[in-house]
Amino acid sequence: MSDERTWTIGSALEWTQGYLARKGDENPRLSASQLLTYATGIERIGLYLDLNRPLAPDELSLLRDAVARRGQGEPLQYIAGEAPFRYLTVKVAPGVLIPRPETEVLVSEALALLPPAAPRQAAWNAQAAEQEAAAVAELKARMEQAVEAAAGQRVVDDAMQDDATQGDASMSAGGGEEAAAADGAPLLVADLCTGSGCIACSMASERPDTRVIAVDMAPEAVALARANVEALGLGERVRVLEGSLGDPVPERYLGRFDAVVSNPPYVPTAVLAGIPHEVAAFEPALALDGGADGLDLFRPLLDWAARALKPGGAFACELHETCLDVAAALARQAGFSDVRTVADLAGRPRVLTARKP
Repeated sequence: MSDERTWTIGSALEWTQGYLARKGDENPRLSASQLLTYATGIERIGLYLDLNRPLAPDELSLLRDAVARRGQGEPLQYIAGEAPFRYLTVKVAPGVLIPRPETEVLVSEALALLPPAAPRQAAWNAQAAEQEAAAVAELKARMEQAVEAAAGQRVVDDAMQDDATQGDASMSAGGGEEAAAADGAPLLVADLCTGSGCIACSMASERPDTRVIAVDMAPEAVALARANVEALGLGERVRVLEGSLGDPVPERYLGRFDAVVSNPPYVPTAVLAGIPHEVAAFEPALALDGGADGLDLFRPLLDWAARALKPGGAFACELHETCLDVAAALARQAGFSDVRTVADLAGRPRVLTARKP
């Protein structure tokens, strides 16, 4: 992309699409629009509504660098530094697996296996009730005075406005107790091989009554997961630990977990040879390689879940489509009940779920 011409959004889109097509991009039009969104901060639909807008020098510089990276096959998510996941947008970075739609299915299944949330109940606040009663009494008195004085409707309106203000104050005096959290102790969830923390953050966000211990052995993944927890305001619900599988989880928590969920490395080693260049060249092999049968990490994960879960606790794990039958047999041998497999969005076996009796 030459600096000698004036680049507009439209001309940059056209050039980028053609360049990426020549580089073998599977969807160059989509890639081009996403790179323009990254460089300009304009959402995709906005780009096409403003095709004649010239690119600023800093936008052109960002785009040029991004196009070069994409031309070498680097994933769009790494270039943008973020990826959508369920109802969240999480930070992503090279060295940590990019969240995928299949894992959203894993989260759905894990959430469905949790006990239902307790009904929310309003807490009684004596001080707030007294203030509200006093405000109502004052309103009645002022309305009666207004009628007796024949002062007109304006007096009544003023009194009602004053009461609305006092009513707001009485609700504030309640300290937000009307929206108190669900009764009972929080549910305890372990997310092993957390990567970016997308599973832990989604579960804590969608079920505020959960507390999640997330674990990963890669320092870069731990740092990224912690950054996502902080950015999403979930520091009180998610704790990220560094270590292998459940090793760093304190012993006192064993037998107390309501759910253990994991997206471990699960691609059989032989299958790795055929995965797309975009994945093989840029995403960490440590987060992908599941050994000869794809179950090298699943076996110790299953053993740990059997010790960590409370009776009735749930286990949910994402696996390669060729591994589900063997994994289900292993889960039954380990004493789990209600073992079932769930298909991903493409209809392929992807998630194993089970319960500890």
